[in-house]
Amino acid sequence: MTSNRDLLVMFKQRLMTQQDFDREVMQLNELLFTTERLDNFVQAHEVLDLNRYKIISKSVEIKKMIRQNKLTKPFIFFSNKN
Repeated sequence: MTSNRDLLVMFKQRLMTQQDFDREVMQLNELLFTTERLDNFVQAHEVLDLNRYKIISKSVEIKKMIRQNKLTKPFIFFSNKN
């Protein structure tokens, strides 16, 4: 798995070998790759549509909204359920 992302990684420990650093970054990339999957994102979010005063939590509807290039109306928000 290769990813094209910029990460700023800060550690409290000063002494870390390059191999340890590379391992930490690789594990962080794997974690982000897993959590950023569309199915996981949809499961953890709902859509607040303030135009119609609705909360959309159906996975299919949320996926449709995400796949649009841009939201067509203002005051529609993705909200994390946590």
